[in-house]
Amino acid sequence: MANPFVHVELSTSDVAKAKSFYGSLFDWKLEDVDIPGGPTYTIVGVGDTGTGGGMMKHPVPGAPSVWLAYVHVDDINAATKKARDLGAKIARDVTEVPGFGWLAIIVDPTGAELGLWKAAPST
Repeated sequence: MANPFVHVELSTSDVAKAKSFYGSLFDWKLEDVDIPGGPTYTIVGVGDTGTGGGMMKHPVPGAPSVWLAYVHVDDINAATKKARDLGAKIARDVTEVPGFGWLAIIVDPTGAELGLWKAAPST
């Protein structure tokens, strides 16, 4: 399938509470990782089937907790430009996540947010 959903991410006001809740509700493996220059990030491992994701402290103080889905793209810059040309607003322009890849967050013409993701090449 072209452009599959590849990651879902929870931005939350309370990471500890979210980890406790989801760790008890589902059989997820939760692993904290350090992202250079970024917040502590919890990887959500769901096993061999399904799309994994992550959790982090919401970057906007006071904003509600929210899940965001990411779609794989081959060219993050071209996909972000195309989204803009089609009427999307760019909530977060192309941003490198050192060692992992690049992301952008768009807001479609209906107001829905969606993440775009390009993984870093494997070494």
